Amino acid sequence: MTFKLKMLVAGIALGFSAGAMAADPIKIGVAGPFTGGSAPMGVSMRDGVKLAVAEINAKGGVLGRPIQLIERDDEAKNERGVQIAQELINKERVVATVGYINTGVALASQRFYQDAKIPVMNNVATGSIITKQFADQPENYIFRNSANDSIQSHMIVQEAVDNRKFKKVAILADSTNYGQLGREDLEKALDKKGMKAVAIEKYNLKDVDMTAQLLKAKQAGAEVVLTYGIGPELAQIANGMEKLGWKVPLIGSWTLSMANFIDNAGKNGNGTRMPQTFIQDPNTPKRKAFIDAYVKAYHPPGDRMPSPVSAAQGYDSIYLLAAAIKQAGTTEGPKVKAALENLNEKIDGVVTTYNKPYSKDNHEAITADITVFGEVRDGKVVAAGK
Repeated sequence: MTFKLKMLVAGIALGFSAGAMAADPIKIGVAGPFTGGSAPMGVSMRDGVKLAVAEINAKGGVLGRPIQLIERDDEAKNERGVQIAQELINKERVVATVGYINTGVALASQRFYQDAKIPVMNNVATGSIITKQFADQPENYIFRNSANDSIQSHMIVQEAVDNRKFKKVAILADSTNYGQLGREDLEKALDKKGMKAVAIEKYNLKDVDMTAQLLKAKQAGAEVVLTYGIGPELAQIANGMEKLGWKVPLIGSWTLSMANFIDNAGKNGNGTRMPQTFIQDPNTPKRKAFIDAYVKAYHPPGDRMPSPVSAAQGYDSIYLLAAAIKQAGTTEGPKVKAALENLNEKIDGVVTTYNKPYSKDNHEAITADITVFGEVRDGKVVAAGK
């Protein structure tokens, strides 16, 4: 073989090798509860993520490479979340992870990503402390594109006290990290109004009888019930109020939009209000395309997403990450993090258009002006007041 032929063969081999390397998938973890009481949120989030990845891959992927999702069901259990985080980092070698539905799971698990210098995009969990867990460290790898509880609690109290002029409020919150941190945020928001709740009651996951808690709130003269929990137990609150013949408004965190609240509460859920970043309403071309694609791909009962907020935020989280990887020109964690903190490209999401959503000191993409009130009406969530 001549020298020139050898060089040609070597060049072709190198080209094939480089092409194979360029085509290696970009692995992104997806962690959330795909079974159990939180599943409507987890499954909706995962399905929104999958839609975004399919769209991006159809256009050539990122940096010429397809995105590959590595899905894991954390079952809403802290210990399972910890196990998954270590597996995704050490075995699967993900370059980032999206997800976390439950605040407790996020707080237990994301420390492993922080230590590994791998970005995490919390696309559903809302505990106010989540993005501040490592704020005292030089670099923070924890991001979010959901409305944190500080935003929601302020909106809930404003709706109850300022807009509807209630003087006596009760708080019912579940015993999880999510419920108790949310309850604290509600108390802080009330304190700023110079008010205290007339009753503060706690319940556990899977409780099916809220009579004792509701009776205390009713006897204390509460004019409205503020909630922090997830769908199945929230339905027990609405149904328990009906059994007691106690008709006062129910206002709570965004989880009152979950299908397993709406379906289990039935007519007793009508009028319930909650902050929302996304309502299943095709009021823009982008949202219509997203809703149509979701319904076509997953055929949800009655064409209603189990958790529209989770699906939309999941979808947007991938586009935010993809933009950062593209801008960084690499999947290296520190460079992707730096790109997220200074995104040059506007991201046209279904929740909002993101224009420099993050900075080094602020890892929260969702602001109060993006968040609106939804209301349960006849089996679905609509914009409040419409």
